[in-house]
Amino acid sequence: MKSIIFIYSYHKGNTKKVAEAMAPVLDAEIIELAKDGSTSVEISEFDLIGFGAGIAFSKHYKQLLTFAQGLQNVEGKKAFVFSTAGLSSEKQKKKHHNRLLEILNEKGFQIVGQFACKGHDSYSVLKVIGGINKGRPNADDLSKAKAFAKEL
Repeated sequence: MKSIIFIYSYHKGNTKKVAEAMAPVLDAEIIELAKDGSTSVEISEFDLIGFGAGIAFSKHYKQLLTFAQGLQNVEGKKAFVFSTAGLSSEKQKKKHHNRLLEILNEKGFQIVGQFACKGHDSYSVLKVIGGINKGRPNADDLSKAKAFAKEL
């Protein structure tokens, strides 16, 4: 199975760390999206496609959403989504991933999994206190990301 992971990770590199944990398990290439959410990589040659970004205002960064919206319709391609966030829980994961999942479902993707973990967040007023979740994602989070990838 040929795999690829698309990410937009700019704030603290949290999402990139998670993607780097998953990629060897999936034998996947990681593609970092440009600031405008673009890439020149064509998805048609891949069987499993990952989509990951940090969370801002309860949804994935707009660059990842813009990228997903620009994709052509596919039928039955397998996809998974993941995220890192200052506030992350199973309940919040479902809320945070909703918009991206809607877009991918509209494009015809078959969603095969979701993963989320906490990430160091020092955005806005959190900067004053040095942020929250320092050191996250940690070794345990990355181990869970690898286990998630193995299940795919």
